Amino acid sequence: MDAYITRVSVRGDAGYATEIPAIASLVDAPVELDPRVTFFVGENGSGKSTLVEAIAVAKKLNAEGGARLQQGTGFTTRASHSDLHRALVLDGSRRQPVNAFFLRAESFYNFATRAELPDPVARHEQIYERPLHEQSHGESFLSLVLERFGPRGLYVLDEPEAALSVHGQLALMRRMHELVELESQFVVATHSPILLGYPHATIFEFGDHGIARRAYEETDPYRLTKSFLEEPDAFLRHLFAP
Repeated sequence: MDAYITRVSVRGDAGYATEIPAIASLVDAPVELDPRVTFFVGENGSGKSTLVEAIAVAKKLNAEGGARLQQGTGFTTRASHSDLHRALVLDGSRRQPVNAFFLRAESFYNFATRAELPDPVARHEQIYERPLHEQSHGESFLSLVLERFGPRGLYVLDEPEAALSVHGQLALMRRMHELVELESQFVVATHSPILLGYPHATIFEFGDHGIARRAYEETDPYRLTKSFLEEPDAFLRHLFAP
């Protein structure tokens, strides 16, 4: 499958974002994205959410979450995104996705509200069996993925596990697989050791070293979760030691 985005690099002034080591490294060392599923993993503040946000905005998706701006989801509450998208260079195939969406956990409430408005411009979002606000947070996430996401899509997800139970994360992974088989591409920032287990995904770790490709078993979410589950008492004793 040809990827909608094959490579991400930075050229020009990206403002404060280039003070983040991982983002600064993109000037000299572009990242090659997987045509199916790419994960960004790293500690809080490492730049992974900053980059997925910039990718979404560079692809004309709403910075607060949603579809392409020209499709009527251009609501704004506060413009807090960085200028990184202006300096971002996204290489890819000439083939354009039929569907595209930026799922941003922290502003999903705003998207759900917009989806309910009786506005003819937003009518394409009124497709859910139940209004998103009448579902739990996790249910509404899954409704979006199951009912709104479609084939030949580019999906940029920022910490989608935030609202999901373990079962919910597995349901998301299943839907991702269905859509990948239908020529979709996912770029996901996550802390979830479950989602990171998606078979054959490409994983990049963000940190003071910049950006480095990692095997699943080398990631902190996997290693720390595994250590905790294997010996929770020993883990907690070490954690709570004076």
